[in-house]
Amino acid sequence: MVHTVIFAGGTGTRMSTSSIPKQFIEVDGIPIIIRTVEHFAKHPMVDDIVIVSIESGIELMNRLLEDYKVPKVKSVIPGGETGYESIHRGLLEVSKDAAPDDIVLICDGVRPIISEKTITDCIELAKEKGSAVPVVQCIDSVLFSTDGKTCDSNYPRQQMFTTQAPQGYTMEKILWAHDQVDAGRDADLTSSADLLISLGETVNMFYGERDNIKVTTPEDLHALRSHYYYEHYKNFAREEKEE
Repeated sequence: MVHTVIFAGGTGTRMSTSSIPKQFIEVDGIPIIIRTVEHFAKHPMVDDIVIVSIESGIELMNRLLEDYKVPKVKSVIPGGETGYESIHRGLLEVSKDAAPDDIVLICDGVRPIISEKTITDCIELAKEKGSAVPVVQCIDSVLFSTDGKTCDSNYPRQQMFTTQAPQGYTMEKILWAHDQVDAGRDADLTSSADLLISLGETVNMFYGERDNIKVTTPEDLHALRSHYYYEHYKNFAREEKEE
């Protein structure tokens, strides 16, 4: 089976222009979290979904799921104080009905443009190798600095990659990783891939898509709105041509 954990426990502190958590912001009339969840709910290989929500948003989350008639959501549970804790809670909820070799996809709730292909590629590689992390190659030069002011080293751009989501793992592997550490390590870990690498594991990568943005800042929100504006324009132009 293929399970999905979507964590939406953030308050959106970097979305400085918003008065509500970023996952509930509407873009083109639909909340970002609903757009994200629907990609997994509609995917034929995904069996069920657990949403880990900011506790104050659980009632709203359940209402949105009902209003938009989103299938496959098994439960909505409260998150922890950190992203690590929220993911851990989601994994424990999934593990109640999962086998060790089942696949679990882990995704933040603010990736509303995930393609079906990215989800499929993630599932297939995770089944084959036990882990799957979508990446895109860096197109800018990367410098390393310990103080944010000076730099005395850089990295070859062609060897640098940015991770995306969803990330896929066998239940056995990711639960093992979480059992090795406690929530206090969250400050040093920004993704499940970081967690496994910190434990000496190798993760398997596949090429994702640059459109698969994570909506974190006001600039990301502008880019997302532009995406849907362009989609409307394409549809309009196609309809005009057909007529």
